[in-house]
Amino acid sequence: MRLILPFTPGGATDFQGRILCDVLTRHFGQNFFIDYKPGAGSNIGVAEVARSAPDGYTLGWITVASHAINPTLYAKLPFDHIRDFAPVSMIGMFPNLLVVNNALPVHTVAELIALLKKEPGKYAFASSGQGTSLHLSGELFKMMTGTDMLHVPYKGGGPAITDVIAGQVHMTFGNMPTVLPHVKAGRVRAIAVTSAERWFTAPEIPTVAETVPGFLSMSWHGVAFPAGTPGAIVDKLAAAIHRALATREMQERLAAGGSKATPMSPREFAAFIREDTERWAPAIRASGARVE
Repeated sequence: MRLILPFTPGGATDFQGRILCDVLTRHFGQNFFIDYKPGAGSNIGVAEVARSAPDGYTLGWITVASHAINPTLYAKLPFDHIRDFAPVSMIGMFPNLLVVNNALPVHTVAELIALLKKEPGKYAFASSGQGTSLHLSGELFKMMTGTDMLHVPYKGGGPAITDVIAGQVHMTFGNMPTVLPHVKAGRVRAIAVTSAERWFTAPEIPTVAETVPGFLSMSWHGVAFPAGTPGAIVDKLAAAIHRALATREMQERLAAGGSKATPMSPREFAAFIREDTERWAPAIRASGARVE
């Protein structure tokens, strides 16, 4: 069974996708493998999911980017994020983590804001692509703090954090599962998380909102079949995923990367997608970000 992953290897999607494929392979006794289809802020891979035969053998990894942000950000998409998919379940939810290269002389959000205001336009932040939650977290930060940074898009979270570590880019609002291991290894410095409250896997790291009230940016990943996939297949896979997410093994493996297991029924997940699309829309419009 093929799981289309719309980003490059090494990012948060890859981390969680590998965990899910491993668990489902053991559960069903059938091989679940990842097919990487990166590019265009996840639109290339997600569009392939939408075009795939609804026979239960092609599953797609969907995210806050493809199914909440891009419908407003892009003038035109090669798919309808509601009509063309059969949501199965959310897998995990997590904040982004603002990290900086170790050479950057800042340790707090307040110090970063002061540095950016002192030399506007000099510093750059990396993202996993135009219109992703990493990009829009940076744009939201700029908007709410009155600062100016250059956006440097990559084709995934893995390449983005690699260049931050190397000093090619100064910082990133990386997905927690991607960047937290690098923080713990001392390769980059953590400044703040983008959740409303401190995150359970790293309570020592403050939130952006502690310095910038109201700041919030949460990422999520889940899976969906192409529209038209029989309901019995959707429900069978959802049940297997929910059993997996209820285990200590799965919760600990997700938490190791900063993610919280968040199972939802197909109906609940579909409703959440609609609600999150509406929640992101005002922030995207206010930022002025638009992809033609």
